[in-house]
Amino acid sequence: MPITVAALRETAAGERRVAITPEMAKKLRGKGLRVLLERDAGRAAGFPDASYAEAEFADAAGVLAQADVLACVLPPADAVFAGLREGSVVVGQLRPYGAAGRVAALTAHKLTAFSLELLPRTTRAQAMDVLSSQAAVAGYRAMLIAAEASPKFFPMLTTAAGTIRPSKVLVIGAGVAGLQAIATARRLGAQTEGYDVRPETREQVESLGAKFLDLGVSAAGSGGYARELSAEERAAQQQALADHLKSFDVVVSTAAVPGRPAPKILTAAMVEGMKPGALIVDLAAESGGNCELTRPGERVEHGGVVILGPLNLPAGAPLHASEMYARNVFNFVELLVRDGALKPDFDDELVAKSCLTHAGETRFAG
Repeated sequence: MPITVAALRETAAGERRVAITPEMAKKLRGKGLRVLLERDAGRAAGFPDASYAEAEFADAAGVLAQADVLACVLPPADAVFAGLREGSVVVGQLRPYGAAGRVAALTAHKLTAFSLELLPRTTRAQAMDVLSSQAAVAGYRAMLIAAEASPKFFPMLTTAAGTIRPSKVLVIGAGVAGLQAIATARRLGAQTEGYDVRPETREQVESLGAKFLDLGVSAAGSGGYARELSAEERAAQQQALADHLKSFDVVVSTAAVPGRPAPKILTAAMVEGMKPGALIVDLAAESGGNCELTRPGERVEHGGVVILGPLNLPAGAPLHASEMYARNVFNFVELLVRDGALKPDFDDELVAKSCLTHAGETRFAG
């Protein structure tokens, strides 16, 4: 019997992505694997069942009963794990931080679980890096949301009614999401600046045609992330940033640290110093927000400044987000299969470091 790689219809509120696309179903079949999906699993992403020529379909219970590998976008309800056979594999964004109950359920049912957020940030892991692929979608959509919500045009316009000056846009955080936000702002014609505490990002920001905002604070860390700022560094950063914020029309903040609350970069006092009609789009809303005034999923107005805290932005572009995510999953599943059997190699750091549970043992230190 070939290994069965399966996916359910995602059930999280507002989630429209799918972990296996028709293209990846074809690739999995080409590797000699069987593909099994819950009916309508891809419909919300733009992939009706008819587009899956290489897949089989069943109801949710039937999928779980037959799955050797269950791929997911977001973690399913803990009750789902009871429907899987002992020894089955779960692969996806399992959000392990602060999820002791989920990890315990996976361990209790003796499932092998891999959380792709835990993959090391290495060159070899790039093809499986779901954080990067989905952050690119989030950064793009954040800037579109900003352009829609701002009371100003982004580009300069010369009209019979006079000249409209371009909006000034600042992107805080020059990771994947931030760089995509910068690129999108530039395409929309805004006068764009980027800021990051990691000095090595200056070249990337400037390569996109934006200006790098240098506040004189450096906090390069490991694994591509910034280290936590000291109290003195944070005070210097905030004072310098407050002085610059007064001139910007739009601020998009993207700073996040996996497994920790988002760093608070924009204080209420800084917001109060911004011009009326200014807009903040806080991509870090799901982990508490970079702005003190952010409320996840809500629109807040404070002193004439609007703060938006959008959630799960990749789900808003589900077709392309799913295509990238499914490629990440496919590339990771290839590591787990050898000679037609599930044989995870725990000597491989990509496998070992992303493993949450295996054979009734919890491997995630949390």
